[in-house]
Order: sequence, then structure tokens, then C-alpha cells
Amino acid sequence: MSQIIEFIGNHTLLFVAFVATLGMLVYTEYMRISSANTALSPFEATQKMNAGEAIIIDVRDDAEYKSGHLLNARNFPVGKFDERMHELEKFKDKEVLVYCDSGMRATRALAKLKKNGFTSLFSLNGGLAAWEKANLPTVTR
Repeated sequence: MSQIIEFIGNHTLLFVAFVATLGMLVYTEYMRISSANTALSPFEATQKMNAGEAIIIDVRDDAEYKSGHLLNARNFPVGKFDERMHELEKFKDKEVLVYCDSGMRATRALAKLKKNGFTSLFSLNGGLAAWEKANLPTVTR
């Protein structure tokens, strides 16, 4: 125990960086676990899309959306999400699939949707990167 205290005393900056990194990891995992959404694999998302069960929301910027997105996806950039939330109110009763490039922006958008009363929320596990890695098509129109 005294060696740990001595190490912390000799390497305070290193210890603070370790604690900060550990805190961020714990917070990220807590937010992921406590969110009400279910992460779908690209193939599970495809099944929902083919069944016509889910509204698909792309939370990337306009330029990213235009460079390629999922078929029938609606673009609601996460930066403008609060001011455009009224446009999504009509979909509260439906399943909502949210995605971005990797999943970080989608997590923020899902938290906002949950806060506004949406109950059936899904995210694309791995985001568009996982979708493209699975060799699934995107649309550029």
C-alpha cells in the first residue's frame, strides 16, 4: 500500500490522467447501458427497414448526409436537433432508428429523443462505418 502512495506522490500527473481516463470510460459505459435504446447490427437494422417498421434518422451534418446515407433516412443534424424536434413529434408512436458515422452523435440524439417521450428507440451499432463494412448499400440522392 505504501508503494502505491509513493507512486502517486512521484507521478501525480500520470495518476490524474489515469483517473480522468477511467472516469470518462465509466461515464461512457454508464450512458450506453442506461440509455433506453437497443443497438442493432446492420443486418438487424436491414430487417427493420425491409419490414417498414422503423423511421430512420441520420444525425450527421448535411454534407455527410449528401455523401451517402441509408435508404429513406431523414437528415436531422445533431447540432440542430433541438430546434427541429417538433418535426419528429409525429413519430413518437413508431420505432426510430438513429445513426451517425460511429455512434457517438447518435447516442446524444437518442438521449434527446428519450427525454422528449420517444419510447421505441434503436441505434445502428457501429454507425454508418459498420453498415459500409458489411457491404450494405448507401444512397446519394
